[in-house]
Amino acid sequence: MGRHFGDLAKIRHVITYSISPFEQRAFPNYFSKGIPNVWRRFKASIFKVAPPMILMYLTYTWGNHVHEQSKRKNAADYENDQ
Repeated sequence: MGRHFGDLAKIRHVITYSISPFEQRAFPNYFSKGIPNVWRRFKASIFKVAPPMILMYLTYTWGNHVHEQSKRKNAADYENDQ
């Protein structure tokens, strides 16, 4: 009833090998190579990412502070009211 997806083409003189997913290790070298690699990549990019984020955070908090101050009523405007 037709060819299966893996048998669509015949390739001659090419040898392929594969290992069963059940025989592979799920996390090889996770602690010995994985975590140091994450730390290295973090150190390499922190000085590119952190300054804009800190600047945007300071701008955001300053803007919220100014907005809250502008919403307040000025007590001096209401001193002579009875």
